[in-house]
Amino acid sequence: MDQYRIFGAELSPYSVKVRSYFRYKGIPHQWIVRNADSAAEYQKYAKIPIIPLVVGPDDEAMQDSTPIIEALEANFLVPSIYPADTTCQFLSALIEEFGDEWGNKWMFHLRWARDEDCASAGGRIAAMNAPKNDEAARLAIREQVMEHMRGRVHFVGSNEVTAPQIEQSFRDAIPLLDAHLKKFPYLFGYRPAFADFGLWGQVYCAWTDPTGSAWIEGQAPHLLDWIHRMLRPVAEGEFVDWTQLHETLAPFISSQIGDLFMPWTLANATCMTEGKDAFSVQLNGETWSQGPQKYHAKSLQVLREKYHAVAGEKKLTEVLAATGCLAGLQG
Repeated sequence: MDQYRIFGAELSPYSVKVRSYFRYKGIPHQWIVRNADSAAEYQKYAKIPIIPLVVGPDDEAMQDSTPIIEALEANFLVPSIYPADTTCQFLSALIEEFGDEWGNKWMFHLRWARDEDCASAGGRIAAMNAPKNDEAARLAIREQVMEHMRGRVHFVGSNEVTAPQIEQSFRDAIPLLDAHLKKFPYLFGYRPAFADFGLWGQVYCAWTDPTGSAWIEGQAPHLLDWIHRMLRPVAEGEFVDWTQLHETLAPFISSQIGDLFMPWTLANATCMTEGKDAFSVQLNGETWSQGPQKYHAKSLQVLREKYHAVAGEKKLTEVLAATGCLAGLQG
């Protein structure tokens, strides 16, 4: 078999992130819905029960969306998703990490916080997992999914204290992204960067649910265009440098990453280091409390290693300092 196989699901932000990347790069692949019909084949390769699972022509399997893309990018060099400019290249990696870790809070919370979103997602999951069942069986599965997933929102830090903060973060991000995407078709200019794939997967999945869709479609036509564009992205030109991007991209980085994500990620890392069961941190004057997210402590370390590899770049240091991101990366 001379193509890759992607085991995933339309409701999985990490799955559609990887699929969008494959489409952009023109890498031959087969999209396989992860459900009961594909379960046996999936189990042959999966080391942990997550999607996406990518199986290569050599029959080797990969899991975890960010390492998957990074591994493929080393073999499929053109068109590159890495801006040549060092500052933009690192900022792209930073936004990609933000999308995976904080953007996932937006998506997961909104999907399971309200009855209408819960019913919508639960129904789609039921139909995907049991496409041959009758309506009564699908409704029963939907109820099981809804009950199960409502009890899992704490995994992304959603609770009674943090829920309004998560929603405000998303609502604040929407007009900022819309203003930037009014100027450029992609985050770093005229072709998709690493950042586009990571952030888009979360925003796209939020948009497929009723509340996220209403918030975006009601005020952000350029963001909506990007959501559609990233389903099958194409290069429309080149990356641009930071001097052209900073006016509209810096406000998003400052308010979402510098003010929220970095203080949160530092508190999460400290909690992990100290072996505590929970942590609290002030974000924009509001108290945020949750249990630690173990995986993010690992991905933060990877991000810091990427930063230290280019830490001597003066322009990058200045941008990170100005946007409130520097302290969290120095480690």
